[in-house]
Amino acid sequence: MNTSAKTRTLVDGSRLIIEALAQAGADVYVGYPITPANWLYAYAQQRFPAFMAAPDEITALQWAAGFATTGKLPVTATSFPGFALMLETLNMMVMMELPVVIVLSQRLGPSTGSATTGAQGDLLLLRGAISGGYPIPVLTPSNLKDCWTLAGEAARIAVALRTPVVLLTSKEMVMTHHTLNVEDLPAILPVKWPLFAGDEGYQPYKVQDNGVPPFVPVGDSRFQVRFNASTHDATGLIRKATPEALANTRRLREKIIQHLPEFTYLEYHPGVNKQALVISYDISAEAARQALQEMAQEGDQPGLLVLKTIWPFPAKAWAIIEQYQHKIVVEENLSGLLAELIWGNRLPETVHPINQIGSLITPTQIKAEVRTWLQ
Repeated sequence: MNTSAKTRTLVDGSRLIIEALAQAGADVYVGYPITPANWLYAYAQQRFPAFMAAPDEITALQWAAGFATTGKLPVTATSFPGFALMLETLNMMVMMELPVVIVLSQRLGPSTGSATTGAQGDLLLLRGAISGGYPIPVLTPSNLKDCWTLAGEAARIAVALRTPVVLLTSKEMVMTHHTLNVEDLPAILPVKWPLFAGDEGYQPYKVQDNGVPPFVPVGDSRFQVRFNASTHDATGLIRKATPEALANTRRLREKIIQHLPEFTYLEYHPGVNKQALVISYDISAEAARQALQEMAQEGDQPGLLVLKTIWPFPAKAWAIIEQYQHKIVVEENLSGLLAELIWGNRLPETVHPINQIGSLITPTQIKAEVRTWLQ
Protein backbone atom coordinates (compact mmCIF):
# COMPACT_ATOMS: atom_id res chain seq x y z
CA MET A 1 0.00 0.00 0.00
CA ASN A 2 1.20 3.51 -0.78
CA THR A 3 2.27 5.28 2.41
CA SER A 4 0.15 8.31 1.56
CA ALA A 5 -2.93 6.09 1.49
CA LYS A 6 -2.39 4.73 4.98
CA THR A 7 -4.59 5.83 7.84
CA ARG A 8 -2.72 8.39 9.90
CA THR A 9 -4.07 9.46 13.26
CA LEU A 10 -3.01 11.52 16.25
CA VAL A 11 -2.77 9.20 19.21
CA ASP A 12 -1.13 8.79 22.62
CA GLY A 13 0.43 5.75 24.23
CA SER A 14 -2.43 5.32 26.70
CA ARG A 15 -4.99 4.67 23.98
CA LEU A 16 -2.72 2.22 22.17
CA ILE A 17 -2.00 0.30 25.37
CA ILE A 18 -5.67 0.02 26.31
CA GLU A 19 -6.76 -1.00 22.81
CA ALA A 20 -3.99 -3.60 22.53
CA LEU A 21 -4.88 -5.11 25.91
CA ALA A 22 -8.55 -5.24 24.94
CA GLN A 23 -7.73 -7.01 21.69
CA ALA A 24 -5.47 -9.42 23.60
CA GLY A 25 -8.46 -10.51 25.63
CA ALA A 26 -8.17 -8.54 28.85
CA ASP A 27 -11.57 -8.79 30.49
CA VAL A 28 -11.72 -6.17 33.21
CA TYR A 29 -10.01 -2.93 34.20
CA VAL A 30 -9.86 -2.27 37.93
CA GLY A 31 -8.33 1.04 38.87
CA TYR A 32 -8.07 4.24 40.80
CA PRO A 33 -7.39 7.46 38.86
CA ILE A 34 -3.90 8.88 39.37
CA THR A 35 -1.72 11.13 37.23
CA PRO A 36 -0.08 10.35 34.81
CA ALA A 37 -2.06 7.12 34.41
CA ASN A 38 -5.46 8.81 34.33
CA TRP A 39 -5.91 8.57 30.55
CA LEU A 40 -5.48 4.80 30.80
CA TYR A 41 -8.28 4.85 33.37
CA ALA A 42 -10.47 7.00 31.12
CA TYR A 43 -9.91 4.98 27.94
CA ALA A 44 -10.49 1.69 29.76
CA GLN A 45 -14.00 2.84 30.69
CA GLN A 46 -14.77 3.11 26.99
CA ARG A 47 -13.10 -0.10 25.82
CA PHE A 48 -13.04 -2.91 28.37
CA PRO A 49 -15.91 -5.41 28.73
CA ALA A 50 -16.01 -4.60 32.46
CA PHE A 51 -14.71 -1.61 34.41
CA MET A 52 -14.44 -1.31 38.19
CA ALA A 53 -13.67 2.01 39.89
CA ALA A 54 -11.86 1.16 43.12
CA PRO A 55 -11.74 3.47 46.16
CA ASP A 56 -7.94 3.11 46.38
CA GLU A 57 -5.05 1.16 44.88
CA ILE A 58 -5.00 -1.50 47.60
CA THR A 59 -8.58 -2.37 46.76
CA ALA A 60 -7.91 -2.17 43.02
CA LEU A 61 -5.34 -4.95 42.99
CA GLN A 62 -7.28 -7.03 45.52
CA TRP A 63 -10.29 -6.92 43.23
CA ALA A 64 -8.04 -7.74 40.28
CA ALA A 65 -6.81 -10.82 42.12
CA GLY A 66 -10.37 -11.94 42.68
CA PHE A 67 -11.20 -11.57 38.99
CA ALA A 68 -8.05 -13.53 38.06
CA THR A 69 -9.15 -16.54 40.16
CA THR A 70 -12.28 -16.76 38.00
CA GLY A 71 -10.34 -16.91 34.74
CA LYS A 72 -10.54 -13.21 33.88
CA LEU A 73 -7.44 -11.27 32.84
CA PRO A 74 -7.46 -8.02 34.86
CA VAL A 75 -5.59 -4.81 34.07
CA THR A 76 -4.79 -1.82 36.25
CA ALA A 77 -2.64 1.29 35.89
CA THR A 78 -0.97 3.54 38.40
CA SER A 79 2.13 5.56 39.26
CA PHE A 80 4.57 5.19 42.15
CA PRO A 81 2.28 6.19 45.07
CA GLY A 82 -0.38 3.74 43.95
CA PHE A 83 2.08 0.99 43.10
CA ALA A 84 3.57 1.25 46.58
CA LEU A 85 0.13 0.49 48.00
CA MET A 86 -0.20 -2.52 45.70
CA LEU A 87 2.97 -4.31 46.82
CA GLU A 88 1.42 -6.65 49.38
CA THR A 89 -1.23 -7.82 46.91
CA LEU A 90 1.37 -8.07 44.15
CA ASN A 91 3.35 -10.49 46.31
CA MET A 92 0.16 -12.41 47.00
CA MET A 93 -0.59 -12.74 43.29
CA VAL A 94 2.95 -13.99 42.57
CA MET A 95 2.56 -16.72 45.19
CA MET A 96 -0.97 -17.62 44.06
CA GLU A 97 0.18 -17.52 40.40
CA LEU A 98 -2.52 -15.14 39.24
CA PRO A 99 -2.11 -13.08 36.06
CA VAL A 100 -2.51 -9.32 35.94
CA VAL A 101 -1.08 -6.55 33.77
CA ILE A 102 -0.04 -3.45 35.69
CA VAL A 103 0.77 -0.36 33.65
CA LEU A 104 3.17 1.71 35.77
CA SER A 105 3.51 5.28 34.51
CA GLN A 106 6.55 6.88 36.14
CA ARG A 107 6.61 10.44 37.43
CA LEU A 108 9.01 12.58 39.46
CA GLY A 109 9.47 11.48 43.08
CA PRO A 110 10.21 10.92 45.93
CA SER A 111 6.82 10.39 47.52
CA THR A 112 4.09 12.15 45.55
CA GLY A 113 6.77 14.29 43.87
CA SER A 114 5.37 16.15 40.91
CA ALA A 115 2.44 14.40 39.27
CA THR A 116 2.84 16.36 36.03
CA THR A 117 6.61 15.92 35.64
CA GLY A 118 7.97 12.78 34.04
CA ALA A 119 10.81 10.62 35.31
CA GLN A 120 12.30 7.14 35.17
CA GLY A 121 12.67 6.46 38.86
CA ASP A 122 10.88 3.18 39.59
CA LEU A 123 13.21 0.60 38.07
CA LEU A 124 14.90 -0.67 41.22
CA LEU A 125 11.56 -0.75 43.02
CA LEU A 126 10.43 -3.29 40.45
CA ARG A 127 13.59 -5.35 40.88
CA GLY A 128 12.90 -5.66 44.62
CA ALA A 129 9.11 -5.60 44.66
CA ILE A 130 8.73 -9.28 45.56
CA SER A 131 10.03 -10.42 48.94
CA GLY A 132 12.95 -12.77 48.43
CA GLY A 133 13.92 -11.24 45.09
CA TYR A 134 11.58 -13.30 42.91
CA PRO A 135 11.31 -11.67 39.48
CA ILE A 136 8.23 -10.46 37.69
CA PRO A 137 8.47 -9.67 33.97
CA VAL A 138 8.91 -5.95 33.24
CA LEU A 139 8.45 -4.70 29.67
CA THR A 140 9.04 -1.07 28.72
CA PRO A 141 7.82 0.61 25.51
CA SER A 142 10.24 2.98 23.80
CA ASN A 143 7.81 4.46 21.24
CA LEU A 144 4.14 4.29 20.25
CA LYS A 145 4.48 1.08 18.28
CA ASP A 146 6.00 -0.56 21.36
CA CYS A 147 3.01 0.61 23.40
CA TRP A 148 0.87 -1.51 21.11
CA THR A 149 3.02 -4.61 20.68
CA LEU A 150 4.39 -4.84 24.23
CA ALA A 151 0.95 -4.37 25.76
CA GLY A 152 -0.21 -7.39 23.79
CA GLU A 153 2.88 -9.31 24.89
CA ALA A 154 2.31 -8.35 28.52
CA ALA A 155 -1.14 -9.93 28.35
CA ARG A 156 0.23 -13.09 26.72
CA ILE A 157 3.04 -13.50 29.26
CA ALA A 158 0.75 -12.86 32.23
CA VAL A 159 -1.61 -15.65 31.20
CA ALA A 160 0.93 -18.11 29.81
CA LEU A 161 3.18 -17.93 32.88
CA ARG A 162 0.43 -17.16 35.41
CA THR A 163 2.22 -14.12 36.76
CA PRO A 164 1.83 -10.38 37.23
CA VAL A 165 3.51 -8.41 34.44
CA VAL A 166 4.45 -4.73 34.65
CA LEU A 167 4.37 -2.52 31.58
CA LEU A 168 6.77 0.24 32.65
CA THR A 169 6.09 3.60 31.03
CA SER A 170 6.39 7.30 31.85
CA LYS A 171 4.35 10.48 31.61
CA GLU A 172 5.54 11.48 28.14
CA MET A 173 5.09 7.99 26.75
CA VAL A 174 1.43 7.71 27.76
CA MET A 175 0.27 11.34 27.51
CA THR A 176 2.07 12.88 24.50
CA HIS A 177 0.23 12.75 21.17
CA HIS A 178 2.08 11.63 18.04
CA THR A 179 1.05 10.95 14.47
CA LEU A 180 0.95 7.22 13.71
CA ASN A 181 0.11 5.05 10.72
CA VAL A 182 -2.30 2.71 12.47
CA GLU A 183 -2.23 0.24 9.57
CA ASP A 184 1.41 -0.44 10.41
CA LEU A 185 0.38 -1.95 13.74
CA PRO A 186 0.43 -5.77 13.74
CA ALA A 187 -2.62 -7.81 14.65
CA ILE A 188 -2.92 -8.89 18.27
CA LEU A 189 -4.37 -12.34 18.94
CA PRO A 190 -6.39 -13.16 22.07
CA VAL A 191 -4.43 -14.89 24.81
CA LYS A 192 -4.93 -18.57 25.55
CA TRP A 193 -5.16 -19.77 29.13
CA PRO A 194 -3.16 -22.88 30.11
CA LEU A 195 -6.30 -24.80 31.09
CA PHE A 196 -6.25 -28.23 32.70
CA ALA A 197 -7.20 -30.82 30.09
CA GLY A 198 -7.63 -33.92 32.23
CA ASP A 199 -10.76 -35.51 33.64
CA GLU A 200 -9.40 -36.34 37.09
CA GLY A 201 -6.42 -35.97 39.35
CA TYR A 202 -6.25 -32.17 39.25
CA GLN A 203 -3.78 -30.56 41.64
CA PRO A 204 -3.75 -26.75 41.55
CA TYR A 205 0.03 -26.38 41.60
CA LYS A 206 1.21 -29.53 39.85
CA VAL A 207 3.32 -28.19 37.00
CA GLN A 208 3.79 -29.18 33.39
CA ASP A 209 7.12 -29.40 31.55
CA ASN A 210 7.06 -25.64 31.00
CA GLY A 211 7.11 -24.99 34.75
CA VAL A 212 3.57 -23.56 34.83
CA PRO A 213 0.61 -25.30 36.52
CA PRO A 214 -2.51 -25.66 34.35
CA PHE A 215 -5.39 -23.42 35.35
CA VAL A 216 -8.89 -24.20 36.60
CA PRO A 217 -11.07 -21.26 37.66
CA VAL A 218 -12.52 -21.06 41.14
CA GLY A 219 -16.04 -22.44 41.30
CA ASP A 220 -15.41 -25.17 38.73
CA SER A 221 -17.94 -27.95 39.21
CA ARG A 222 -15.50 -30.81 38.47
CA PHE A 223 -12.50 -30.10 40.69
CA GLN A 224 -11.59 -28.69 44.03
CA VAL A 225 -9.68 -25.48 43.31
CA ARG A 226 -7.31 -23.81 45.74
CA PHE A 227 -5.34 -20.58 45.43
CA ASN A 228 -2.87 -20.09 48.26
CA ALA A 229 -0.67 -17.08 49.07
CA SER A 230 1.28 -18.96 51.75
CA THR A 231 4.00 -21.56 51.19
CA HIS A 232 2.18 -24.56 49.74
CA ASP A 233 2.61 -27.88 47.97
CA ALA A 234 1.18 -29.07 44.65
CA THR A 235 -2.27 -29.57 46.20
CA GLY A 236 -2.40 -25.95 47.29
CA LEU A 237 -2.30 -26.85 51.01
CA ILE A 238 -0.11 -24.80 53.37
CA ARG A 239 3.24 -26.43 54.10
CA LYS A 240 5.81 -24.64 56.20
CA ALA A 241 9.14 -25.97 54.97
CA THR A 242 8.70 -29.37 53.36
CA PRO A 243 10.98 -30.19 50.41
CA GLU A 244 7.99 -30.22 48.05
CA ALA A 245 6.70 -26.85 49.23
CA LEU A 246 10.12 -25.18 49.04
CA ALA A 247 10.66 -26.64 45.58
CA ASN A 248 7.33 -25.14 44.56
CA THR A 249 8.47 -21.75 45.88
CA ARG A 250 11.78 -21.95 44.01
CA ARG A 251 9.80 -22.72 40.87
CA LEU A 252 8.25 -19.24 40.97
CA ARG A 253 11.62 -17.85 39.98
CA GLU A 254 12.61 -20.71 37.70
CA LYS A 255 9.51 -20.46 35.48
CA ILE A 256 10.24 -16.78 34.73
CA ILE A 257 13.93 -17.36 34.01
CA GLN A 258 13.15 -20.45 31.90
CA HIS A 259 10.89 -18.44 29.60
CA LEU A 260 12.91 -15.19 29.58
CA PRO A 261 14.31 -15.79 26.06
CA GLU A 262 10.72 -15.96 24.78
CA PHE A 263 9.93 -12.44 26.02
CA THR A 264 13.31 -10.78 25.48
CA TYR A 265 12.74 -7.68 23.38
CA LEU A 266 15.36 -5.13 22.45
CA GLU A 267 16.43 -2.87 19.60
CA TYR A 268 20.08 -2.96 18.59
CA HIS A 269 21.98 -0.87 16.05
CA PRO A 270 25.65 -1.92 16.07
CA GLY A 271 27.17 1.21 14.54
CA VAL A 272 30.53 0.98 12.75
CA ASN A 273 32.85 0.00 15.61
CA LYS A 274 32.83 -1.24 19.19
CA GLN A 275 34.17 1.90 20.83
CA ALA A 276 30.92 3.30 22.28
CA LEU A 277 27.41 2.00 22.92
CA VAL A 278 24.44 4.14 23.99
CA ILE A 279 22.00 2.26 26.24
CA SER A 280 18.53 3.57 27.06
CA TYR A 281 14.86 2.67 27.49
CA ASP A 282 11.38 4.17 27.61
CA ILE A 283 11.03 7.83 26.57
CA SER A 284 14.78 8.54 26.83
CA ALA A 285 15.33 6.10 23.97
CA GLU A 286 13.60 8.55 21.63
CA ALA A 287 16.25 11.19 22.35
CA ALA A 288 18.98 8.56 21.96
CA ARG A 289 17.65 7.52 18.56
CA GLN A 290 17.56 11.11 17.37
CA ALA A 291 21.05 11.82 18.70
CA LEU A 292 22.57 8.85 16.91
CA GLN A 293 20.71 9.63 13.71
CA GLU A 294 22.21 13.13 13.73
CA MET A 295 25.65 11.77 14.57
CA ALA A 296 25.47 9.33 11.66
CA GLN A 297 24.78 12.24 9.31
CA GLU A 298 27.83 13.97 10.78
CA GLY A 299 30.09 10.93 10.30
CA ASP A 300 30.00 9.30 13.77
CA GLN A 301 28.22 6.00 14.30
CA PRO A 302 28.28 4.57 17.84
CA GLY A 303 26.07 1.62 18.73
CA LEU A 304 22.60 1.89 20.23
CA LEU A 305 20.84 -0.59 22.52
CA VAL A 306 17.21 0.10 23.48
CA LEU A 307 16.02 -2.21 26.22
CA LYS A 308 12.37 -3.28 26.01
CA THR A 309 12.58 -6.28 28.32
CA ILE A 310 14.21 -4.76 31.33
CA TRP A 311 13.67 -7.33 34.08
CA PRO A 312 14.79 -10.02 34.49
CA PHE A 313 17.79 -8.54 32.70
CA PRO A 314 18.23 -10.54 29.47
CA ALA A 315 21.40 -12.47 28.66
CA LYS A 316 21.04 -11.28 25.05
CA ALA A 317 21.49 -7.69 26.21
CA TRP A 318 24.57 -8.60 28.25
CA ALA A 319 26.13 -10.23 25.19
CA ILE A 320 25.74 -6.98 23.25
CA ILE A 321 26.98 -4.71 26.05
CA GLU A 322 30.14 -6.70 26.62
CA GLN A 323 31.30 -6.10 23.04
CA TYR A 324 31.81 -2.36 23.61
CA GLN A 325 34.59 -0.44 25.30
CA HIS A 326 32.51 2.52 26.53
CA LYS A 327 28.88 2.35 27.65
CA ILE A 328 26.79 5.55 27.83
CA VAL A 329 23.59 4.97 29.83
CA VAL A 330 20.82 7.51 29.23
CA GLU A 331 18.01 7.66 31.81
CA GLU A 332 15.86 10.33 33.42
CA ASN A 333 16.73 9.95 37.09
CA LEU A 334 19.34 11.30 39.47
CA SER A 335 21.47 8.31 40.41
CA GLY A 336 21.51 6.06 37.34
CA LEU A 337 19.11 3.25 38.22
CA LEU A 338 19.50 1.31 34.98
CA ALA A 339 23.28 1.50 35.25
CA GLU A 340 23.03 0.18 38.81
CA LEU A 341 20.67 -2.59 37.71
CA ILE A 342 23.22 -3.76 35.15
CA TRP A 343 26.55 -3.25 36.97
CA GLY A 344 25.72 -2.85 40.65
CA ASN A 345 26.66 -0.11 43.09
CA ARG A 346 30.21 0.41 41.83
CA LEU A 347 30.22 1.28 38.14
CA PRO A 348 33.20 0.36 35.98
CA GLU A 349 35.24 3.30 34.67
CA THR A 350 33.97 2.48 31.18
CA VAL A 351 30.34 3.20 32.13
CA HIS A 352 29.22 6.81 31.68
CA PRO A 353 25.74 7.77 32.91
CA ILE A 354 23.73 10.66 31.51
CA ASN A 355 21.23 11.54 34.23
CA GLN A 356 18.74 14.34 34.77
CA ILE A 357 15.57 15.09 36.72
CA GLY A 358 12.82 17.59 36.09
CA SER A 359 13.04 17.59 32.29
CA LEU A 360 13.77 15.31 29.36
CA ILE A 361 17.34 14.53 28.33
CA THR A 362 18.06 16.09 24.95
CA PRO A 363 19.82 14.66 21.89
CA THR A 364 22.39 17.45 22.23
CA GLN A 365 23.38 16.24 25.70
CA ILE A 366 23.74 12.68 24.43
CA LYS A 367 25.83 13.68 21.43
CA ALA A 368 28.25 15.68 23.59
CA GLU A 369 28.82 12.79 26.00
CA VAL A 370 29.18 10.17 23.27
CA ARG A 371 31.75 12.22 21.38
CA THR A 372 33.86 12.43 24.53
CA TRP A 373 34.36 8.67 24.34
CA LEU A 374 34.66 8.38 20.59
CA GLN A 375 37.83 10.50 20.54
